[in-house]
Amino acid sequence: MTASAFICGASGPTLTADEIAFFRDARPWGFILFRRNCETPEQIRALTAAMREAVGRDAPILIDQEGGRVQRLGPPQWPAYPTGRTYGDVFARSRDEGSRAAWLGARLMAADLLALGIDVDCLPVLDVPVEGAHDVIGHRAYGVTPDVVSELGRAAAEGLLAGGVLPVIKHIPGHGRAGVDSHHHLPVVDTPRAELEATDFPPFRDAAAMPLAMTAHVVYTALDPDRPATTSKTVIDEVIRGFIGFDGCLMSDDVSMQALSGSIGERTAAALATGCDLALHCNGVLAEMVEVAKNAPALAGRAAARADRALSARRRPEPLDEAAARAEFARLTAAPSV
Repeated sequence: MTASAFICGASGPTLTADEIAFFRDARPWGFILFRRNCETPEQIRALTAAMREAVGRDAPILIDQEGGRVQRLGPPQWPAYPTGRTYGDVFARSRDEGSRAAWLGARLMAADLLALGIDVDCLPVLDVPVEGAHDVIGHRAYGVTPDVVSELGRAAAEGLLAGGVLPVIKHIPGHGRAGVDSHHHLPVVDTPRAELEATDFPPFRDAAAMPLAMTAHVVYTALDPDRPATTSKTVIDEVIRGFIGFDGCLMSDDVSMQALSGSIGERTAAALATGCDLALHCNGVLAEMVEVAKNAPALAGRAAARADRALSARRRPEPLDEAAARAEFARLTAAPSV
């Protein structure tokens, strides 16, 4: 059965009858979980199984599990993971240990997720924040230079893949200069293109072979003064597909975020018309999901090929001595003694 070009959430820890019927008929490509959906391991396993049963296939199930303030799973049921910047701090002391810590953190998160039926993590954050930017990215970023972000982001992506979980590089082509939070406002970045190419885009170029990416709801006036990257054919064709060279499956950031204008349906249609392969909708409001589905066609052509290629990157997790890995991770990320 052909999937439709969108990803959506659910309202709570179990599916309602209306959600099951909607998923069966609308056939989303995948699902995304938030804290409202996550209570216990047993409950999440049942939820992910029910989502896949509703669409009749092994649909990908996503989550934002970064560490720090962005982790949908946390204590007491699951470990707490540090912010991206923590790996950058370790990296500053020892390049090898920083990369190892980033790999281990992602590998261990993959173990947590796969045990629940979750096989896609919206990580790594490849944004390079600048002084004066809004802290919506902040310490979620691995560092403030493209080389540090590139190396640690690559390590995290490889750790997820080793654990059988697909990474999503975000927020392409870069959210680090945003002066406002795109959940609530539209960021406008006036930086010259040459500077963007030198600082913001390199981590994404280095990760261009990854299977999945998520767009930034950010206007770059040097690229397209009228539209954010998510709905800009210029940015997607010339920068994301062109300069950066990403030919994987491209999803929008959440179309319910207020950086985008128009109705939910109009936002969905615009993102898909201008080059996103998938529209992402996160808040679990059924009436909004219905509008997304009305404006999301069946996956076909190059979008379908990229989505299929992304899923083909899923693999069995490599062997891991989890107890030893967690002990090593704790040692590497511990604050240095004074």
